[in-house]
Amino acid sequence: MEPELYRETVFELLARVGKGVSSPKRLLLLDILAQGPRTVEVLAHEAGMSVANTSQHLRVLQRARLVESKKRALYVTYRVAGEEVVGFVRSVQQLAEQRVTEIERLTKDFHSSRKGMKVVDRNTLLHRVRDGKMTVVDVRPREEYTAGHIPGAVSVPLHQLTDHLKTLRKNREIIAYGRGPYCVLAMKAVEMLRKRGYQSVRLQEGVTDWKAHGYKITVGDRE
Repeated sequence: MEPELYRETVFELLARVGKGVSSPKRLLLLDILAQGPRTVEVLAHEAGMSVANTSQHLRVLQRARLVESKKRALYVTYRVAGEEVVGFVRSVQQLAEQRVTEIERLTKDFHSSRKGMKVVDRNTLLHRVRDGKMTVVDVRPREEYTAGHIPGAVSVPLHQLTDHLKTLRKNREIIAYGRGPYCVLAMKAVEMLRKRGYQSVRLQEGVTDWKAHGYKITVGDRE
């Protein structure tokens, strides 16, 4: 193979990865899969897409070697093709935040329009955990909690939050977290809790961010 052809071929293969993340829907699917394996049916529900459309996007991600699939009985389960893919998606998000100023402005406007929507960072969470003055709730679906969660967090999926209110104390601050800075699950949870008289704030980071900073996570149902 001639050097020029080799170079051209390599960059064509690199572009395949670029094509894999060139769609906002595919980036969303990767963001969800970073939380844990999913069937196409569950992915479609979480992403707000049809099963057919979700399957098409997953095929592109498979060709880019960003996701893998495994068939069990009648269902096919998809997962990210390694932790480096999760790191890659985080890097894309961080680069976009630094270079695309509209993201910061959009995020700021979005949060300012929601009165009382306070956000805490990782260091604040660690301090409050040590003080023992707060409760951490994971509002993602139970499967994601089982795949990995912040140690000490209680699983309270958003759609079950109302049923769990009796187990949450109003004299303790509640910190809710979801899939990360753009996840609406934690935002909705905080709004629901505050309307019912609970002290609640949102952790702006998710489990993938937690792991990326070197903190341990708990796998399984143990709270």
